[in-house]
Amino acid sequence: MAPPSPGESAPTRIVVKLDELLHQRRMTMTELAERIDLTLANLSILKTGKAKAIRFATLEAICRELDCQPGDVLGYRAGD
Repeated sequence: MAPPSPGESAPTRIVVKLDELLHQRRMTMTELAERIDLTLANLSILKTGKAKAIRFATLEAICRELDCQPGDVLGYRAGD
């Protein structure tokens, strides 16, 4: 994998698995966003893997509402 150009960030190997969890819980993104008091736009950024960081408070709220562990929400994809 080539290093990022100046001003460009390296692709992350962290995988966000919200789609699977929401499907399993039969919950919509809108419902989760309302329950955790996060905008739908910010939750979408997280879900698509475009987020650069996540606050522990947000991760805790997601885990509380989806009745899961942080490792159920986030994963790591090994390098090529």
